[in-house]
Amino acid sequence: MKNQVSVSILSADFLELKTEIDKIEKSNADMLHFDVMDGVFVPNISFGFPILETVNKYTDMHLDVHLMIINPVDYIEQCVRCGADTVTIHLECDSDIAQTIKMIKKSGVKAGLSIKPSTPFESVIPYLDKIDMLLIMTVEPGFGGQSFISDMLNKISSAKKYIDEHNLNVSIQVDGGINEKTGKLASDAGADILVAGSYIFKNGSVTEAVASLAGQ
Repeated sequence: MKNQVSVSILSADFLELKTEIDKIEKSNADMLHFDVMDGVFVPNISFGFPILETVNKYTDMHLDVHLMIINPVDYIEQCVRCGADTVTIHLECDSDIAQTIKMIKKSGVKAGLSIKPSTPFESVIPYLDKIDMLLIMTVEPGFGGQSFISDMLNKISSAKKYIDEHNLNVSIQVDGGINEKTGKLASDAGADILVAGSYIFKNGSVTEAVASLAGQ
């Protein structure tokens, strides 16, 4: 079965962002992934909504926004207004999770919920029937280029089993250290959507890298 691929622009060449997006569009990737970091929830700062808004004006691709910020509820409306098609928040953030998910859905876009490697899958069960996507981090969030944590494969499998047993319409996304090898492991464990940045932009050919993750 073909995986969906969400390409993280965190690893793109920002001096050539237009060219990089052109390459991603031609590669038949499914989404563009935006890691928005505030320097509080994670020890790093990435980019804000002006980048998202600019990219949205340039491409019709699905914009997959991952908010690694401490109070996402304060930014949902702005995020959607700037072009997000999926907004993912962290279970570990300070905002009220149910309220924030409700706000995302009310805005007319898809809602995602993410968990860090140290957070057990069981913690998200109360929210699974309210979201469209579960993002399982396979590295500690905050920095690109980290190595895949193989222990997370059991968490992916547990999530897949629960979602199937309860007939939930929830996709499983995996982000962190994804390449051709780890992407297959994650997919075999039950992942539907693979997020990759470093592997795709440093592989030589964006199209070939995306195809290798998609299972073509």
